[in-house]
Order: sequence, then structure tokens, then C-alpha cells
Amino acid sequence: MASSSATGADHLAHERSKAKFDVEAMKIVWAGSPHEFRVSDRMAHLVASDPSFRRENRAVLSRKELFTKALKKAAHSWKRITELGLSDEEASWLWFYVDELTFAYIHWGMFVPAIKGSGTEEQQNKWLPLATTMRIIGTYAQTELGHGSNVQGIETTATFDPTTDEFIIHSPTLTSSKWWSGGLGKIATHAVVYARVITPDGQDHGVNGFIVQIRSLDDHLPLPGVTVGDIGTKFGSGAFNSVDNGVLRFDHVRIPRNQMLMRVAHVTREGKYVLSNVPRQLLYGTMVYVRKIIVVDSSIALSRAVCIAARYSSVRRQFGSQNREINGIAVETPVIEYKTQQSRLFSLLASAYAFRFIGEWLKSLYTDLTQKLEANDFSTLAEAHACTAGLKSLTTSSAVHGIEECRKLCGGHGYLNSSGLPELYAVFAPSCTYEGDNTVLLLQVARFLMKTISQLPHSDQTHKLSGTIAYMALMDHYLIKYCCSVEKAEDWLKADVILKVFEARAIRMCVTCAQNLAKFADPSEGFSELSPDLVEAAIAHCQLIVVSKFIEKLQQKIEGNGVKQQLETLCHLYALDLIHKYSGDFISTGSLNPKQASLANDQLRALYAEVRPNVIALVDAFNYTDHFLGSILGCYDGNVYPKLYDEAWKDPLNDSVVTDGYPEYIKPLLNQQLLNARL
Repeated sequence: MASSSATGADHLAHERSKAKFDVEAMKIVWAGSPHEFRVSDRMAHLVASDPSFRRENRAVLSRKELFTKALKKAAHSWKRITELGLSDEEASWLWFYVDELTFAYIHWGMFVPAIKGSGTEEQQNKWLPLATTMRIIGTYAQTELGHGSNVQGIETTATFDPTTDEFIIHSPTLTSSKWWSGGLGKIATHAVVYARVITPDGQDHGVNGFIVQIRSLDDHLPLPGVTVGDIGTKFGSGAFNSVDNGVLRFDHVRIPRNQMLMRVAHVTREGKYVLSNVPRQLLYGTMVYVRKIIVVDSSIALSRAVCIAARYSSVRRQFGSQNREINGIAVETPVIEYKTQQSRLFSLLASAYAFRFIGEWLKSLYTDLTQKLEANDFSTLAEAHACTAGLKSLTTSSAVHGIEECRKLCGGHGYLNSSGLPELYAVFAPSCTYEGDNTVLLLQVARFLMKTISQLPHSDQTHKLSGTIAYMALMDHYLIKYCCSVEKAEDWLKADVILKVFEARAIRMCVTCAQNLAKFADPSEGFSELSPDLVEAAIAHCQLIVVSKFIEKLQQKIEGNGVKQQLETLCHLYALDLIHKYSGDFISTGSLNPKQASLANDQLRALYAEVRPNVIALVDAFNYTDHFLGSILGCYDGNVYPKLYDEAWKDPLNDSVVTDGYPEYIKPLLNQQLLNARL
């Protein structure tokens, strides 16, 4: 079947003309505020217009070429930041849009925050001026070859020697080798190294951070006693292979006592371990900060994939009615018109927006938590820790799955590196294990939920419940009196109906787990045996948080013609898609009945029709430049096929007409076949 003569640009222009809302206003909603939109937009175009930031075909570069080019871009980024006198906010956006994984990612994202979070004022005054001007380059060395999630199992030791007033940093076993730290392999000059504090009396005081210089500032050689290098090539073409994730071992390396990060504890000159008057709980603030960033990254990664898939699905034509012709040429159907494509793509679009808003909410949660911690108010710390742990797990797992789904939505061309999707997947896949394995994090959430439930019947805690667990104060209502009120499909468009059914499901799953745990004489054995159920209960709780915060977003003042209506549609779509996918949980807990689940599916299908004319405008609202998107399939102008064709000829295999290896390997084979044919 032939295609019409319309170009990809024609197709996308037509799609954009259908939009029923103010796209420019939606861009501001996505950015967070008019100010953030202006700053991010300016930095995006600054990067896109700079030839030094041009994207290469990273997939065909050798590891060394990839690494060196990344270093060049990092150096040029810092040059532009200093030349232009960019603010911290502007510099952060510039790094973001350069979109090149380098040592800078871990330096600014982990090393600097670790000093801010764990260092005393004196230590911050010494080290931060060096770090923030990049006169030293740092990494974060916590994970070891033998220990990741179990931080308390770290084996590296920091033994205090009172005769010299020094700590001796040592790697006593092979498995104590620091492993995975970004920027460590070849670049970092310093590291925040986590090690067990051993005082002269032989007592082990647990894990603490230490600032350790690992390379000379004169010739960049490793310092005496330091063995350091790169851990090798990682998953995917390009991706994290531009980063020198490293291995680090210490052979009795001595550092001054004052390089122990001493905000919450220190060792005296005589070798006594002393807790400061700053509560150790303050250290959790850094963890919450990092996980908040990862949640935001999840929305970015997923939205990039959705943007690519949506634009390409609008350009791509396949099959169609034999009765539709233009000038005698059969007109094929845009892939995006197929309901199977819509059911897979539109739910991911809704998820991208939902994760964006939960990330926005986490920023305010972190600000509030920081203020409380500084005032020695730890009342919301456990909830904030559980919340960010669970949301990090939920959003990263969903984003990684969504990116792969978008690749499949793009058909065979999605498998090309030039689609941008393979590398995007490779870049974001490790988010499911770094900064906490996702299953381990969900079990931490579950433990918090079980503790919360166990306290409710035995105290006056109910009235103290707030934040993301406030709904648990209604436990008796949801266990005894609640009954879903849905009678027709349109009832599923009511925010309170959606919220109540998600609350009922979460509470009932949590209570069931708590009741089953109570049957075990050994709680730890019970927790282990029931861990799959506990993970599912934690997921239900986290999905409730995302849905509730999306609904709260809709209760705010939202500017722009039709913008709020589009967000309402996406909110309903996100919630109903979860009900569809987790209908077994909702029905088995009695949160709704099969008929109501069927009505939810009916309404979900109806929402596709509302999203359909607006889908391209909704991804345009992400405001991603072609440079940042890095995808031929997702290019703004829609001219996919000419660009794919041109890109193919740039591959190194096409540098010669007759391939290397032909005389040695192929010609003899062909000649052999000729001889056989003559016989």
C-alpha cells in the first residue's frame, strides 16, 4: 500500500493545529513557574546553539574517544559558566541541557552535598570554596565491591592513631574495595570515603564519611597507598560509558583527624569518640535531597521517551482502509490512531506529568523537612524518608519500563541508536539500583507502614497522623464502612471517588499484611516470608501518594486556556490506568467490585479520545530542543525519513564502498562457491 505525499512536517503541523489548550501556558506549568521556564528555556537554547556541545554519534565512538569528548564538554561547560557569570541556578540548567554524563554529575550531585550535609561549618568553609570553583574534583565513595544497599556492612576502616593525630584509611579485604563511584576511575582528586570508625580502644563506632585526597594536584598521579582505576565498560552504547566509574583501595593511607566529616560526631585528640549536639538524623536530609532529584530525573527521562514516541507515532503511517484514497493513492493510517498504540502511549504521557508534579511537591517537602531538622524537629523525618524512598522506587521502575515501551511503540526504527531510545534506556536503567535498590527501598516503606499501623490501636497516635499517612487515621472507616459509590462510568471522573478507592486499597493491603505478620512468633521471619506482599502494599501506598498529589495540583490556580482541563484528563487517565493494571488488588481487597472495575475501563477508553487531539501539544509543552531530545524519530519538524536516510550514510561502515575484510574473508568464500558451481 502506498503512502500519501504529505511530509512528516505536514503531519506534525496538522497535529499541532488540533490543540485545545494554551501550549505556552502548559510549558510554564511543566517548568514549575514563569521564572523557571525563562531560565531553563534560555539555557536550553544557549547549549543547542553552541557547536562545542554538538551531539556526536556516541554509539560508534571507542570508550576512550567517548570519555575524552565528555571531558572536553565538561571543561567547555565550566568555561561558559565562568565566562557568562552564570548563577548557580543557571549553571545547573546548563549542565542539565548539555546532557553529557561526566565526573561533574557526581561532583555537584553527591560530593558537594555530602560536605554541606555532613561537614561542620569550619569544614564547609575550607572545602566548599575549593569544590565549588572546581579547584578540586570530588566523588562519593560509599558502595563497595561486597556491599551496596547494606551500608552498615561496609568493610573499609578508619582507625585513629593518637600518636600522630591521624586516621588510617585501609581496605582490609578485596570486597572492601570501593566500587562504582562516578568520576573516581580517572578524574577525581578527592573523595568522601565512608569507612568504619575504629578508636584506639578497638571499638567500632560504625560508618562515617571522611574527605580523602586520592590524586596529586600537581601531576594527577595516585597518592602513596592509593590504588585506583576504572571498573570497565557498562551496559549500552554510549550511556554511562562516558563516566569513569571507579575502583579504589587503600593501603594504610593516613589523613589528618580533621578530615573526618564531623557534623554529628568526632574523635578527640586523645581518641575518644564523641557525638555532637547535632542529631544524626540530620544526615537523612542529604538522602532525601538526592532521592528527590532522582524522582525529578524520572519524569524527565520518561517524558523524553514519550515525546519521541508520540511525535513518531503521528508521522508513521501503516495499513489503513482500502477505501481511502487521495489522487488514486491509498492513504495509510497514522499509527497513533490505533487504540492499542493509544492505550500504551497515553498512560505513559499521563505518568510523565504525574511524576513531574510529584517531583515538584518533593521540592517543597525537602524545604519543609530541612527547616524542621535545623530546628531539631524530627517529627516528620521517618515519613519523609519512607516517602522519598518509595517514590524513588516507584518512579524509576515505571520510567525504565516506560522508556522500553516507547522503544517498542516506535517499531523497528526505535531500535536504531539514532532514535535516542536505546541510549536513554541504558542511561536510566541503573537508577533502579543506585541510591538504593528499588525492592529494598519498598521494604523500608513497608516496615514504616507496619510500624505506623501497629501503633494505631494502642495509643492516641491517630490524631497525630499527617502528610502522606494521614489517610490511615480513617482505618476503621475503610475497613468497616467504606463502599465504593461508583454506579456509572462518569463517576470515575470525580476526584474524591478516585482518592477514596486508592486509600481503601492501600489501607486494606497494609492491614492484611500487619495481620499476617502478627501470626509469626519471630517478626523478622514473618517479614521475610511476607516480603512479596509487603512490597505490593508499599507500591499501593506510593501510588496513592502520586494520585493524591496530582489531584492537589489541580486544586491550585492554573493559568491558561484549557490547561487545567487537559491536566484533569491526564490525572484521571493516570489513576484509571492504575486501577486497570492493578484491578486484582482493588477487587480482592473489596475496594471496588468487578462491575465498577469494568466501568473504570470504559471511562479509561473514553479518555483516550480526549487526549488524542492534544497529544503532540502536550509533548511540545515539555519544551525540549532537538539537541536535548537527541532523536531523529522525535525531531520537532517531523522530517524523520530524510534524516534517517542521511544518518545511515554517516556510519563508519559506509566510509568505503567495498568493506574492509572483503579480500581476506569474503572474496575467498565467493571464489570457493564459484569453483563448486563449476563442478
